[in-house]
Order: sequence, then structure tokens, then C-alpha cells
Amino acid sequence: MAFMVKSMVGGQLKNLTGGLGGEEKGEGEKSPAEAQGMTREEYEEYQKQLVEEKMERDAQFAQRKAERATLRTHFRDKYRLPKNETDDNQIQMVGGDVELPKELAKMIEQDNEEEEEKDSVIGQLTNIQNLDLDSLKDKAQARLDDLKQSAEKCTVM
Repeated sequence: MAFMVKSMVGGQLKNLTGGLGGEEKGEGEKSPAEAQGMTREEYEEYQKQLVEEKMERDAQFAQRKAERATLRTHFRDKYRLPKNETDDNQIQMVGGDVELPKELAKMIEQDNEEEEEKDSVIGQLTNIQNLDLDSLKDKAQARLDDLKQSAEKCTVM
């Protein structure tokens, strides 16, 4: 009941005074610290902690993005694809020298070893199916002997 009387009379009283005068804070108009149930110093410390945690999370996130960009750059170099400027920018934002996580570095190293094996002559020969090295050697030796005989018969030499 008191609320109804206050709202009816209070609203009209404000109109008459023009809203001038010292207004008291109502229950809904608390400072953020009071709303959290903390003192002002505790609230400021809490806000500092929140900002520091956010900065740490952002730094970790940027580091992970740079690691992924480094991996993409590696594969672009490997497969001779065009470079991406956003990847370069992400790497530079972190400091330029990004190390890959151990697992990724290990995977790339294994991949490089497999590529080197495939690129070697012996690796290429093992990929050919039904290859008989002895018969290949015999054919090469026979061909070499034929060439020597034909060179001996040549009158120009």
C-alpha cells in the first residue's frame, strides 16, 4: 500500500519540483562492486585478474594459430603452392620463429624420410612391379658387349 501511495504522490511531486534536488540511490542502482558483494578494492583486483587471464588466452590462441599457419606454409612449400599472406601475418604476430608441436614435427620428419626414400633410385626400383635385377643386369651386360664388338668392327675408329 505504501508503494502505491509513494508512486502516485512521488511522481506528481517530481513533476512539481522538476526533478531537482538530491536523489538517493534506489536498490536497483548499486555500483558494480556492491552488486557483486565485494569491496571496491576487491572488485578492481578481480577486474585485473580477468584482463590478465584474457591476455593469456589470447596469447595462447595466437600461438596455436601461428603453429597451424607454419604447418600450412610447410605444405605449401612442399607441394609448390602459392603463399598465403594471412599465414605469414599470423606467424609474424607471434614473433616470426614458431616451433611446431612435437607431434607435428615428428609427422613431418617421417613424411620427409618417406619422400627421400621414394626419390632415390633404389626406392624407384622397388616401386616397379615384377622387377628382376639379375635379368636386368644380364641384359645390360649383353648390350655393353654388343656395343664393344660393333666398336671394334668400325673402321673410323
